[in-house]
Amino acid sequence: MSAVRLTEALKKEYASLFRTVQIRTDKLNLINPIVTKIANNKDKYEAVGNLLNIPWYFIAVIHSMESGLSFDKHLHNGDPLSGRTVHVPAGRPADGNPPFTWEASAVDSLKFSGLHRWTDWTIPGLLYKLEAYNGFGYRTKHPEVLSPYLWSFSNHYARGKYVADGRWSDGAVSRQCGAAVLLRRLSERGIITFPDDTSAFDENKPFLRYSKKRIKYGRDLQIFLNQFPGVRLLVDGKPGNKTSEAFKKITGYYLKGDTRNEIVN
Repeated sequence: MSAVRLTEALKKEYASLFRTVQIRTDKLNLINPIVTKIANNKDKYEAVGNLLNIPWYFIAVIHSMESGLSFDKHLHNGDPLSGRTVHVPAGRPADGNPPFTWEASAVDSLKFSGLHRWTDWTIPGLLYKLEAYNGFGYRTKHPEVLSPYLWSFSNHYARGKYVADGRWSDGAVSRQCGAAVLLRRLSERGIITFPDDTSAFDENKPFLRYSKKRIKYGRDLQIFLNQFPGVRLLVDGKPGNKTSEAFKKITGYYLKGDTRNEIVN
């Protein structure tokens, strides 16, 4: 059992990090080919995911992280399928005889990690299990550095990494695109959607709307508007008259639900 549990506080942290992640544009030439290759092999990932009730894109990003998207290597750790795994976890799959098919190895790896029993495939649940797959060493021993296994190639990671098992370097920089960054790019390109994204969206009740009460994204809207010249809003999460006026100053329109939108000049 993992020493790090998915608490409500950790869920909020993952959700906030994913919402605010910015992919480094100078890395897009490396990221986009990976994402395209993942999309092109969706059927292979779905075939395994459907057996275990695991989203195909979760398997895909692990495949990128552990095997460089090679279908000749174990999903566990990138060892060749011509034999059992040598590196941790060693001796996998325990059943059957090599050479192994990629599908058989992938099923073994995911079951070995208990992922077939996991049911929370929201964004926080995905990120928690991705971090767990690599280990929580960054979080528990170097909390000043967000795990590059998730955040490399983004604004959430600059430097610091394990260069070998148990060997840390403050100056080393990951040269591999993080799993969360791949998920973000897959989402940006419209290849995937997440269950918590679709369930939260209501076309009749937009996220940005007029309200004299606190709403979920009210603070985010006010923080955003405060970046523009001449806008000075109290960040209280209540997008009322002043927030709506600032929104109009920037966009030319009052917030949805502000009756001033209905006034005909």
